[in-house]
Amino acid sequence: MSGSILIKNGLLVTMDENKRIFRGNLFIEDGVLREVGTQRTYADQVIQADGRIVMPGFIQTHIHLCQVLFRGLADDVDVVDWLKQRIWPFESAHDEQSIHASADLGIAELIAGGTTTALSMETTRHTDGVFSSAMENGFRLIAGNAMMDTTEPGTEMQGLSTEESMAESKRLYRQWHGQGGGTIQYAVMPRGARNCSPRLVEMARRFAEENGLLFHTHVSENGPLSARLVRETGMSDMELLESQQVANERLVIAHGIWLSDHDREIVRRRGVKIAHCPSANMKLASGFCKAPEMAAEGICISLGADGAPCNNNLDMLNEMRLASLIHKPRCGPKSMNAYQILEMATINGARCLGMDDKIGSLTPGKLADVILLDRNGLHSSPDQGVPVDSQIVYSLRSSDVDTTIIGGKVLYLHKQFTNIDMNKVLATAQKQARRALESVQFGKSLLANLPY
Repeated sequence: MSGSILIKNGLLVTMDENKRIFRGNLFIEDGVLREVGTQRTYADQVIQADGRIVMPGFIQTHIHLCQVLFRGLADDVDVVDWLKQRIWPFESAHDEQSIHASADLGIAELIAGGTTTALSMETTRHTDGVFSSAMENGFRLIAGNAMMDTTEPGTEMQGLSTEESMAESKRLYRQWHGQGGGTIQYAVMPRGARNCSPRLVEMARRFAEENGLLFHTHVSENGPLSARLVRETGMSDMELLESQQVANERLVIAHGIWLSDHDREIVRRRGVKIAHCPSANMKLASGFCKAPEMAAEGICISLGADGAPCNNNLDMLNEMRLASLIHKPRCGPKSMNAYQILEMATINGARCLGMDDKIGSLTPGKLADVILLDRNGLHSSPDQGVPVDSQIVYSLRSSDVDTTIIGGKVLYLHKQFTNIDMNKVLATAQKQARRALESVQFGKSLLANLPY
């Protein structure tokens, strides 16, 4: 990569260790942040940032790009029916064309909403389509296939054989890890304790350890399913993961709603990271993660939108606002304050991914993942005297994202994509969604009863 970018006269929200916020210039060269607060006046490309916030891109630590194509098709049900009746049949209908279209649509939404890095769990097959989409679109992605080798009671999700699931993970790792100049990484992703045999978890653990990979899984998302696991095994999700030697600093768990005090002690002691998904947890009536308590205990908590069918968007600013608001009635108005939420959306996300030396703050030497936010909308004015962290968390929307830069590449400039044909993405998503719907009984019924 070559070339330089000068972002001029922005309000720099650095998210660095000194929590610096000041007006100034930002200089990017060869995909790296070179100077923060520079006096330079020239570069190959100059972006005027007057009236805009300049900050590190958002980092989402739990999404499902493979599910974006099914947005709005699994509403108003709990997570068991959501999986059994809708999501698993739809995921099973995917082929590489449809999953690529799903990822294209999701990645475009993420880029336009200021997310520059995501940790995404896919389904059991066709994950190549997601990786190829991310590489083509210049998105920074850590992903893996959902590893499953058992049938989960209740949801009736069926996995591959143990050997097939492990072989697919190894193949994807060999094919994709480190591609896109390092923007593509592989992570080991058993779907959950009820989806995986102890043998598969052991094989996955060894593979992750041998290759220094993240380990990502769903933990304690649903109360009844969590209680069933305790009845069947005598252990909670976290106790089981600790007994399987998976609970360590490379483990990122999604949700963690029903963690007991003992579970939280395991998380804290082992350095496990948590992806908090407030929108999805509320929409599926799963419950409320005790994020304020865990943050106070020193546990690293980040944010994720989860899947588009349980949210129904990938809007990080929406997650940030909700992550602050939903805990205040229980924990008080000072809990989950605006700056703490900004940390969860940026530097904490980087810490959860083991990438805080590379992304998450505007610090010289880090990769140039930068976004600009317009702060002059009707819903965010006036800005005189308003703390900028409060303005971002409580007032701004994804539509206020003006520019998104990933690794020094300007992918979204003044609210226009530079390398994505939005009309093509939308048309392809419509076509592939219909094709998937036509192969599922619920989808056929839905299409037959549409009034248009």
